[in-house]
Order: sequence, then structure tokens, then C-alpha cells
Amino acid sequence: MEQTVEQKHSFAALVAIWVSLISNILLTILKIGVGALFNSPVLLADGFHNAADVVASLAALTSMRISKRPADEDHPWGHGKAEVIGSGIVAIILAGAAIYIAYEAIVTLFEEPLKASYIALITAIVSLVWKQALYMYTIKIGKAENSKGLIATAYDHLADVYASGAAVIGIGLALVGDAIDKPFLSYGDPIAGFIVALLVLKLAIEMGKESLDVLMEKSVAPERLVQFEEVIRQFDDVRRIDRLRAREHGHYVLVDLRIAIPATLSIQEGHDLSSSIRNAIMETYLDVDEVLIHLNPWYEEANFEMK
Repeated sequence: MEQTVEQKHSFAALVAIWVSLISNILLTILKIGVGALFNSPVLLADGFHNAADVVASLAALTSMRISKRPADEDHPWGHGKAEVIGSGIVAIILAGAAIYIAYEAIVTLFEEPLKASYIALITAIVSLVWKQALYMYTIKIGKAENSKGLIATAYDHLADVYASGAAVIGIGLALVGDAIDKPFLSYGDPIAGFIVALLVLKLAIEMGKESLDVLMEKSVAPERLVQFEEVIRQFDDVRRIDRLRAREHGHYVLVDLRIAIPATLSIQEGHDLSSSIRNAIMETYLDVDEVLIHLNPWYEEANFEMK
């Protein structure tokens, strides 16, 4: 049987999250192993950060699978917010990783600088390139499918790009310092690490805020409401839009609409008009999963409003 577009998108998202999970496991083993073998504090810190990413990827994978479940008796609006919860978990993990990286950087500033290793530098470069590729791959699919969990995973990869970039700079400066006998250059490693920790923390706060906005039923952007209104006003029998609201529910949008139509229309005609408006919105904007429409009577003579 041929797959639908939605099934193909879901499959692409699941493949992306599995690729992220496996990559994070391999990078964790690589960084911690090389970091311990060649005594590289920044690589060890980055490795433990990757270990947290494994948990984040698992959270994203679990939440995505739950969010794809159809609506049921206990969850009549579906399970879309599972992805938002997963995104919030990733934000918390990123914040914890940022605090850990900052702590390790500060501690390293007060310790004797260690001799850098070219193997550690190569490992950091491999991680940087790998994570950049993962970010570009997951953000593309995440935005195409409007998957909060996958977008959160993509930003997690971006945070790793920052961390690996700092590791490359720090280890590179240490190697230069060893070559020209300038030990103080080794402190470029923890300083770069601290700056990256601030960037990762900022990213975590932004992700956490977005997740809370969705959980608190924040309205979609005003521009989207204007788009929905343009579709509604294409129907001549819609005399007035009394209320138009929309909110995100994970990877899809729910729309609430209250319109005034001629009071002379029959119940069947009102029903048919509602169905036409609902279909028009959902066919024009594929991320809309439901449109709830309430009809108010409109009287031409007195323009009487009844809500």
C-alpha cells in the first residue's frame, strides 16, 4: 500500500531522531574515550555533554511516538503536546549541560594547564563537522513537519556545534602555546568553554519559553490569524467574524471560530457552510488539524448580534 504524505513525513522524522540518537551514542564514546586517554578536560566535558544528549534524544523519540497517536476518549484533542513536553525536557537538559560546562571551565582556570594532544584536536574537529551536519539535517526535517521534538533535537545539535567549536579553539590554542612555549594560551580552552556555556544556556531558555508558551495555550502569531481570516472571508455568507482564535497543539494547530451568517439560512445550509470553511482552512494550511465553528445569526435589518 502506498504511503500517505503524512506517513512519509513521520517516517522521515523518526529516521532523523534515530540518526541523532545513534550519533550521540557514538560521539559520547569517542569523546570520553579520547578525553580520558589523552587527559583532555574540555573533551571530557564535551563527552559528558553528549551523554546528556543521548537522554535528550531518547526523550524526543518517546515524545514524537506518543504525539503521533490518534485522538482517543481520554485525549480528544490528540497527543500533540507530548512533543512540547519532550522539547521542554531537552531544554532542561541543555540548561544543566550549560551549567556543568561553565563549572568545569571555571575550575580549569585555577588549575595547572595540561599538555594538549593532536588526537584530541582531531576528535573535536570530527565532532564539530558531524554535529553541524546533524543540525542542518534535523532542522530541515523538523521545520518541514513542524515537529517540536525534532526542532529541539536540532537546537541541541547546534549547542554541540558551539561546544565542539570551543573545544577546537581551546585545544588549538593549547597546542600553539606548547609549540611557542606560551603556557598561558592553554587557558583559552576554559575561557572559550565558559562563553559557549552562556550561549547554550541562552538557547535552553529560549526553547523552554517556547515550550511553556504552547503548554499555556498561547495564541499563534497574528500573521497566521490574518491568513485564516482571508480564507474565511472568501465565503459570501459570512457577514461578520465575531471571534477567531488558534493555538498550537504540538506539531499541529487548532482553530476556534465564531462567525455571523444570515439568520434566514437553514440548519442544513449553516452546516454545509461550516464544513466548507473548515475544509478550506485545513486544505490551505496542512498543519491545521481541527477547526471548531460556532454560528451566530445575523439580521440584515437591525444587524442584531446574538452570541
